[in-house]
Amino acid sequence: MRPDLDCDRMLQLSLTRLVEIVGEAASRVAAADRAAYPQIPWPKIVGMRQRLAHGYDVVDLQVLWDTITDDLPPLIAELKRALGEESGGDQ
Repeated sequence: MRPDLDCDRMLQLSLTRLVEIVGEAASRVAAADRAAYPQIPWPKIVGMRQRLAHGYDVVDLQVLWDTITDDLPPLIAELKRALGEESGGDQ
C-alpha cells in the first residue's frame, strides 16, 4: 500500500487529514484525563497534528506512513483499554 501513498494525492490528503483529526481530538482531552493515562503520548499526538496542519506543504510521506502503520494500532488499543476501564470493562 505504501506505493499507493506515493502516487495517490487523494490518499495522501485523506490520511493527512485523518491524522490531523486524531491530534485535534487529543488536544481537546482535559488535562486531568491526560494525566490519568500517561502511557498515551499526548504531546506527540498533538505535535503531529501541529506539524501536519501548519507544514502541509512539506509532509514527509514516510513519517505519515510510519505513524499510520506503526503508531496508530497501539494507540487505538490503548484508547480501547482506557475506554473499557472508564465504562467498567464492558468494552
